[in-house]
Amino acid sequence: VQLVESGGGLVHPGGSLTLSCTGSEIRLDDKTMSWYRQAPGKQRDLVASITSTNTTNYGDFVQGRFTISRDNTKNTLYLQMNSLNSEDTAVYYCKADSEYTYWHFWGQGMQVTVSA
Repeated sequence: VQLVESGGGLVHPGGSLTLSCTGSEIRLDDKTMSWYRQAPGKQRDLVASITSTNTTNYGDFVQGRFTISRDNTKNTLYLQMNSLNSEDTAVYYCKADSEYTYWHFWGQGMQVTVSA
């Protein structure tokens, strides 16, 4: 079982980035999927989540800048991030949660750096 994350990297302030998380040997369509982030010295925070019925939830700091979505035909979760600023610099993690048990699984994380 793997959650394969991609799309991270370096972006200028005000720029955009799309993160992807693809399930390997795991179905994502029946799970609540989430993006979390963790900056150095800080706790891991929820960025956004989406249920199997596509109900979404966002962290207060998102303020309309990010959009979480899923493509079940590709078994992939996305996070479209716009208007990025330096405070968005963090390691971003994908997480899968069963909607029926306490089972969950984390991706390996990827760095997003917003810098001029």
